[in-house]
Amino acid sequence: MPTKKKSSGKKYSSGAGKKVEKVMREKKRGTLKSGGSGKKVTSRKQAVAIGLSEARKAGAKVPKKKSAATKSSAKKSSSRKN
Repeated sequence: MPTKKKSSGKKYSSGAGKKVEKVMREKKRGTLKSGGSGKKVTSRKQAVAIGLSEARKAGAKVPKKKSAATKSSAKKSSSRKN
């Protein structure tokens, strides 16, 4: 049986983690606004997404965003197994 190859190194850089921490503090204070509409962010997941997006723009090591097509095809294949 073939063995799975382990990924070498960290997925996220320390700079990316610091950026997410900063954004989460802003969310907690209530000062974090979304980019498009400018509304206040209340979702923890949305705050993390904003932090990772900012880290990507700054050039930090962050995995690529999963596209909607990839997410839906993965969802379909996992539901077929059940």
